[in-house]
Amino acid sequence: MPFVGTAALDHAREDPLMPTASTPVSADTSATTDEPAGLPLFSLVVLAAMGFVLVATETMPAGLLPQIADGLHTGEGTVGLLISAYALGTVVATVPAITLTRGMPRKQLLVLGIVGLVVATAVTAASPVVWVALLSRFVAGAFSGTIWGMLAAYGRQISPADRAGVALSIVSAGAPVGFAFGTPLGSWLGATSGWRWSFIGLAAIGVVVLVLVLLVVPNAAPAPAGTRLSLGRVFRIPGIAVILAVIATWMIGHNTIYTYASPYLRAGGSGLGVDVMLLVYGVASIGGIVVTGALLDRHPRPLLHGSVLLFIVAGVVLLLGHASVPVVVVAAVLWGLAFGGSSAQLQAALTTAGGDNADVANAFLPVAFNIAIFLAGIVGAALLAQTTGLVLPVVMIGFGVVAFALTLLGRRNAFPKTL
Repeated sequence: MPFVGTAALDHAREDPLMPTASTPVSADTSATTDEPAGLPLFSLVVLAAMGFVLVATETMPAGLLPQIADGLHTGEGTVGLLISAYALGTVVATVPAITLTRGMPRKQLLVLGIVGLVVATAVTAASPVVWVALLSRFVAGAFSGTIWGMLAAYGRQISPADRAGVALSIVSAGAPVGFAFGTPLGSWLGATSGWRWSFIGLAAIGVVVLVLVLLVVPNAAPAPAGTRLSLGRVFRIPGIAVILAVIATWMIGHNTIYTYASPYLRAGGSGLGVDVMLLVYGVASIGGIVVTGALLDRHPRPLLHGSVLLFIVAGVVLLLGHASVPVVVVAAVLWGLAFGGSSAQLQAALTTAGGDNADVANAFLPVAFNIAIFLAGIVGAALLAQTTGLVLPVVMIGFGVVAFALTLLGRRNAFPKTL
């Protein structure tokens, strides 16, 4: 049974939407896993590696636009749709897939998801024409969303309750590593050996992760049937909607400047390369994961407030110090520290609020993220058509302020004092 925090238990007593099944809630994972109590470090690292694969797979085309366009005899604008197709697959399929598979053992579902992702990625690598690549990317996004929807709850379920924050931080570390190193490495491999080898490499890493999952990751039982709420009732659990709103607004503020970092640097006049700036951000974001791992179990709410405030500060520094290389680098470090742990912090909030329905609650997360990515692209493109890249830190600050206000609004139900 998934871990249920004190806030979730309060919901069960106070809110009619929460199940009141007689099945006891226990932090003991030995009844639902194949591994004795204790932090399953290697298993969590394997799950983090899966997160790395998911992020690298989603963003890979961004670093290979000219090569893919040439190989598939189409334009770069069309190739950019490979990212959109992946995001669309995630948005369309994640919640229904998680909902329909709630009775399936978690390891079985994870293995099925990885197999589907690997096959779809291999099809992308072998695509003779662009429509095949687009279709395979849609399918890959669907399997990716299913995996994302269960990773956080899975990692927490196979770990001791008092180490839940550390477990989530380890599992979530794969995402910033993927942003920092996955796409640049894939771009380098595609430029030197051909774009198809980048996707073949991702499929190969996926196979390695699949083997490790089969060998070392303990199984986790699905939530008891009597505790499973419908999709609509999970969404109405107190706190879930506020957490999703924080995810969406914070992600729009982040992704708008992340996607259009080049126009910002060009308008700022610092001369710093976008590859250097994003690398600094990526490395610093790993530091954000470390900080989150150290504080999430004991101080989740102050950690979240501090992260969003630091994100706003980073935006202010990017706005005021746009012409100075050292200042922009410092801002990138602050940005990475602030946003690097966001996934773990928000997944922890969803998992605690969702209780026995944490799998469905977490299924909303990749949907919210990908909708925000889509909207960030539109917002950024619209603004850059009217003004310069210096408007992007303003967007970062504005959405950061909204996200912070939402964290204050959700103090009672969405963001408890302890997990």
